[in-house]
Amino acid sequence: MSTKERIEDRLRTALAPEHLAVIDESHLHAGHHHADSGHHAAFEGSGETHFRVRVVSAAFAGQSRIERHRSINALLKDELASGVHALAIEASAPGEPTRR
Repeated sequence: MSTKERIEDRLRTALAPEHLAVIDESHLHAGHHHADSGHHAAFEGSGETHFRVRVVSAAFAGQSRIERHRSINALLKDELASGVHALAIEASAPGEPTRR
């Protein structure tokens, strides 16, 4: 199972979203330097390391933006600890404006 598929599976299971998009943006970061690489090598853009998550779920009703981000980060802690370098989160409750 790919990292993207694991992210989708974890978020679907935990949040029962009305809308979910997990976008692999790794290729957009080619040439960027990763401080955690040990030798500060430039990232070549391969692999599954940078993602954008767009999710609409009733689970977010009444939550602040930071609470939503914390819950998603907690759900994806294993992925964040094992290779996901960056995670952009766009989380909303049904009926709230979204960026699509």
